[in-house]
Amino acid sequence: MRGTLPTLFVGLLLGGCTTVAPAPSQVAPRIAPDVAAVAETDPVDTAADAADDPAIWRNPRNPAQSLVIGTDKKAGIHVYDLKGKRVSFTPAARLNNVDLRDLGGRVIAAASDRADVAQAHVSLFTLDTSTRRLVPIGRYPVGPGEAYGMCLWTRAKDKALFGFVVLKDGRIDQIAIDMAGPAPHVTTVRSMKLASQAEGCVVDDRTGLLYVAEEDVGLWRFAADPAAPTTATPIARVDGQTLVADAEGLALAPAGRTGGYLVASSQGDNAYTLYRLPNVTYAGRFRIGGGAIDGTSDTDGIELALGDFGPDYPKGLFVAQDGDNAPDTQNFKYLSWAEVLKALDL
Repeated sequence: MRGTLPTLFVGLLLGGCTTVAPAPSQVAPRIAPDVAAVAETDPVDTAADAADDPAIWRNPRNPAQSLVIGTDKKAGIHVYDLKGKRVSFTPAARLNNVDLRDLGGRVIAAASDRADVAQAHVSLFTLDTSTRRLVPIGRYPVGPGEAYGMCLWTRAKDKALFGFVVLKDGRIDQIAIDMAGPAPHVTTVRSMKLASQAEGCVVDDRTGLLYVAEEDVGLWRFAADPAAPTTATPIARVDGQTLVADAEGLALAPAGRTGGYLVASSQGDNAYTLYRLPNVTYAGRFRIGGGAIDGTSDTDGIELALGDFGPDYPKGLFVAQDGDNAPDTQNFKYLSWAEVLKALDL
């Protein structure tokens, strides 16, 4: 978190990408009901700022056997079950954000790799769903700079896989990931730019829209297709009430062809903000707490997967990194999405 909260977006003309000041966002009182966590993961092995970002694999045949992946940016990447128990760990240097996609039964996970701060990389893994382990595939260079955020997109028309690596200076490199051959072929296909530090990102596979959180400024939207313009559209600003800097992780709750919710981690006041899609209008906010499991604070990454995950998560699973899990090291908290909707009367 940083001190002064900006009240306006900063216009930018850089690298062929034009950003413009947005209209004022809808400001509402900072009402945020508590939603109790159902479970929490085992703490990560390293201390201080270590746990960062989760991803969720839903087991379509047995949802109760679904898995959660979580990064420890000082040691590697964990796999947890729905009770929060760590079932495996894969060592890796400085992985930050992680996302996954199922490619015809093969689950591919991609993580932003910060091991080389001068040269961004993405690390690829296969999730072996039978042994519940992440199997490394390799590290692939993206472009100059320090890799930070990471999200994936499967293009609807041809099932092509793309990734977006958010660099710490606000540059966003789009990569094409070809898994068809004996080894992956990873190519940077275009770059976009925001004015300052950004990290959280998520892509709506239905609409081909990329959402990115510029930490002290607000949320932006891009067309995800590599042939599209690189212009960023402002959709929600850090206003100190509905969204408080740092704006961090992003997640989606899709409904129908274009509806549902975009969820953002409002790290500055330990809350989570919902926006209605497709027009990205403010819908409400909540905090994690009020139950037998401690609440969250200083949340970086979040993830949300809809569907039946068993009796504890009948409408979906929401996972949030907990930045202060004292006296233990950091971990991840699990929530029932049904309880979030109930608390917000949505």
